[in-house]
Amino acid sequence: MKVAAIQMVSGISLDANLSEALRLLRQAAACGAELAVLPEYFCFMGAKDEDKLLIAENEGLGRVQDFLADAARDLGMCIVGGTLPMATSDPSHAANASLSFDAKGHRLSRYDKIHLFRYDNGRERYDEAAVLQAGDTPTHFELRARDGENWRIGQSVCYDLRFAELYRLLAAEVLLVPAAFTYTTGSAHWEVLLRARAIENQAFVIASAQGGVHENGRRTWGHSMVIDPWGQVMALHAEGPGLALADIDMARIRQVREQLPCLEHRVLC
Repeated sequence: MKVAAIQMVSGISLDANLSEALRLLRQAAACGAELAVLPEYFCFMGAKDEDKLLIAENEGLGRVQDFLADAARDLGMCIVGGTLPMATSDPSHAANASLSFDAKGHRLSRYDKIHLFRYDNGRERYDEAAVLQAGDTPTHFELRARDGENWRIGQSVCYDLRFAELYRLLAAEVLLVPAAFTYTTGSAHWEVLLRARAIENQAFVIASAQGGVHENGRRTWGHSMVIDPWGQVMALHAEGPGLALADIDMARIRQVREQLPCLEHRVLC
């Protein structure tokens, strides 16, 4: 199955972001991708964190949700919409939700980011909990590829990457990590964490990132990639908009898990 990790440098215009996302999704479809993963905040990176509350959508109703469903149906592939803000019962907080749609435009899943990023090195300060409401439910969906193979796809978002226990619970063959890692934390930890999650779970990882300097002044690390169950980077797009494309194969998972059956050797759960 061919997969695409889509990298963007999203800005403050919803229209422009959706137009760019569609351009990249069309490119992925033209390359034969069956699964395309957009980055965190693909639809909007506001001038300030509170701006995302202005476009938060209600469940099953909204322009971004319609965009994802229509694109998946029109392009005939499964699309995971990185994240978009979804309304909660508290108008001062939104959920950072990752939605997946099948090739017919039907929604497969919704995952609300569980772990909320907070960082302060004296120069950069982030606190997602100020405007985001954390989710509490590990989420996966099943995807039947064109060749008839069934894949279990585990969902996560950005900061979740630092919490290995989530990925154990997902017990998936493919792990998704749409993200907007900062340049500072990404340059230090992004690839090593992604490769660790692939190795310890003996699973493919599809990591779609924001990568560049945004209109709001934020700089993100990028380096979208696809990683195999042995921890090898199969495809990489370093900076700016673009795709990391790779063919993933269930036989590779079986090979790795048979040669080194560490998942069977677990003692502490």
